[in-house]
Amino acid sequence: MDDALRWLLDLVESVDPVLRTTLAGIAMLLETSVLVGLIVPGDTVVIVAATGVTSLLDGVILALVVISGSLAGESIGFALGRWLGPHIRTSWVGRRIGERNWVRAERYVQRRGGIAIFLSRFLPVMHSLVPLTVGMSTYPFRRFILWTLPACVIWATLYVSISAGAAQSYRTLSETAHWAAYIFVGAILLLVVGVFVAKKVIARVERRHLDD
Repeated sequence: MDDALRWLLDLVESVDPVLRTTLAGIAMLLETSVLVGLIVPGDTVVIVAATGVTSLLDGVILALVVISGSLAGESIGFALGRWLGPHIRTSWVGRRIGERNWVRAERYVQRRGGIAIFLSRFLPVMHSLVPLTVGMSTYPFRRFILWTLPACVIWATLYVSISAGAAQSYRTLSETAHWAAYIFVGAILLLVVGVFVAKKVIARVERRHLDD
């Protein structure tokens, strides 16, 4: 496992940092805009990109780009909701999402307001539907950004710091400890499982606001 992991990390690190960071930002823009977030694995792209980070500055730049991509994507979703929301909802893609999910998103925003915008970043399906839904309402764009900004910051900081920290720890320990690979894999699994459990907990707590 050490050889395969070292090869993979070296491969990611060998990619031009500007390209690697740009791709992560684009992935987040796509994930949080319109309905592309239902199929684009933005979190996976960010994890992979973060394993190539070799300095604090690189990590900070990556996190800022990921945050910017997320905000740009959600802003696009909001704008399209304001201009084309009803058309998107009745389009082929909108029908595939299902009217029930659209109604749930509307109720959630109406009942929870800014809290719904903040938490939607951590909820499956809702993180793509809520920007569109908010855009279709009279909710001000400035307030929308004020609620979604801290959620994007928390999300990006969590993913970039843990993934980069795990990769850096592996690089430091791999020369002297054969079990370094297990630390890296364990840290990434802990991140993925922790995020999955957190999403489930948030979804369960918020379900009464989604379904009532």
